[in-house]
Amino acid sequence: MIRIAGINLDSKKQVRFALTPIKGIGKNNVKDILQALNIPFSVRLQDLDDDTINQLRRYIEENYITEAELIRQQKANIKRFIDIGCYRGLRHKNRLPVRGQTTRTNSRTVRGNVRHTGPSGRAKAPSKT
Repeated sequence: MIRIAGINLDSKKQVRFALTPIKGIGKNNVKDILQALNIPFSVRLQDLDDDTINQLRRYIEENYITEAELIRQQKANIKRFIDIGCYRGLRHKNRLPVRGQTTRTNSRTVRGNVRHTGPSGRAKAPSKT
């Protein structure tokens, strides 16, 4: 088991797939990292020597925001939106979709999975005969 950025990585996987479980490191970032360090894409993580793994660990820590720091930064941005009272902040505050999605029929997980199938609202009074 190899540990980078606080995550235990599967050493049997190829390097390009083994690094993606790190939050903040995606496929494109992996491609840039491996090209910068001259590591082949198809080599397995267990086949790398200790110097290369340390170099990889150092490069990721210096050049990318990962894991806890990334989560902290995202939460601070959302809190800033809420504090200034912008539209996105209000949507976050009300736990509604933020990026323009329709809410009439979708967004069930956010709004609650309540579906009314029959007529809703106040019941009609019985008619006088």
